[in-house]
Amino acid sequence: MVLPIESSEETILGYWLTSESIVEIKVCDQNICAQIEHIFVEEGEDPLSILDANNQDEDLRSRPLIGINLFDGFEEDQKLDKVLKGGKIYNPRDGKFYKSKLNFLENGNLTVQGCILFLCDGEEWQPIEVTLNPDGSRQAKPKNP
Repeated sequence: MVLPIESSEETILGYWLTSESIVEIKVCDQNICAQIEHIFVEEGEDPLSILDANNQDEDLRSRPLIGINLFDGFEEDQKLDKVLKGGKIYNPRDGKFYKSKLNFLENGNLTVQGCILFLCDGEEWQPIEVTLNPDGSRQAKPKNP
């Protein structure tokens, strides 16, 4: 039996395609978290070998990026909001957290921004459908091609 695991059009919760990974946004201990599920790597490279090497905390630099939470401070009751503010996002490229703003767009995509003072940068994440196959493997495809 094939089970679809989708991101919903009414909520931020679900699976999202970023420029470098697949992230699952879900509720973790009454907060919204964004867990890295898969990292895109070169053929033959193990995604679990990609470490959080730039983390400001030296003790965390040896952990794989897969499984880490990118969000901090977004509360569970915001999951239906079109704009989420008041939280932070972790940038593995420099190992720092930034004030963040999330905008749920009419086309179903999510704009994710990290900000320093009034300067913001970010990207648009696309919702994806993840299918769990009988053998335990998963397949993903864009929800809004």
